[in-house]
Amino acid sequence: MNKLNTTAIAVAIGLVFSAGTMAQSLSKDAYKAAEDRIEAEYTTAKATCDPLSGNGKDICIAEAKGKEKVAKAELEARNEPTADNHYKALAAKAEADYAVANEKCDDKAGNDKDVCVKEAKAIETRVKADAEAQMKVSDANQAASEKSAEAGMKARAEGTEARQEATTEKVDANYAVAKAKCDSLASDNKEHCADEAKAKYGK
Repeated sequence: MNKLNTTAIAVAIGLVFSAGTMAQSLSKDAYKAAEDRIEAEYTTAKATCDPLSGNGKDICIAEAKGKEKVAKAELEARNEPTADNHYKALAAKAEADYAVANEKCDDKAGNDKDVCVKEAKAIETRVKADAEAQMKVSDANQAASEKSAEAGMKARAEGTEARQEATTEKVDANYAVAKAKCDSLASDNKEHCADEAKAKYGK
C-alpha cells in the first residue's frame, strides 16, 4: 500500500469517528433488510468462487468472507454509532484486506512470500493502530464533553441555589427592618404592623 492510500485511510478513519455521533440508529425493519442483503450478497459472491480452483479460489473466498464481515461490522456501526463499533468496522476492513493480501502472497515463494506476508500484516497493524488511536481520542472527547456538561449542570444548580439563598437572605433582612419599625409602635398598632410584615414577607 502506498503512502497516498495510507493517508487516505487515516483521513477516512478521522471522518468516521468525527461523524459517528451524528448518525442515527436504524429501524428494526431497515436493520433486518440490511442483514438480508448482506447474506444474499455473500451467497452470490461465494457462488462465483465455485468454478475456480487452487489459490484463485482461496482468494475469491477470502474476498467474499471479508466483504461480508466488513458489511456486518459497518451495519452495527450505523445501527449503534459508538466509537467502539466504528473501531470494529475499521478493524474488520483491515483484517479482511489482510486475509485477501495474505492469500495472494501464496502465489509467491521464498523470501518474496515472506516479505509479502509481512507487508500485508504491517498494513493491517497500522490501520488498526490508527483506528484504535482515533477511538481513544473519540472516547476521551466524549468523556470530556460529558464532564463539561455535568460541570455546567452543577454550576447552574449551584447558581440557582445561591440565588435562592440570596433571595431568602434579602427577605429576612427586609422582614427584620419591617419588624424593627413595628417595635416603635404601641399596642394594637404594633401587633397590626407585625401581622402585615409577616404577610408581606411570608413569615
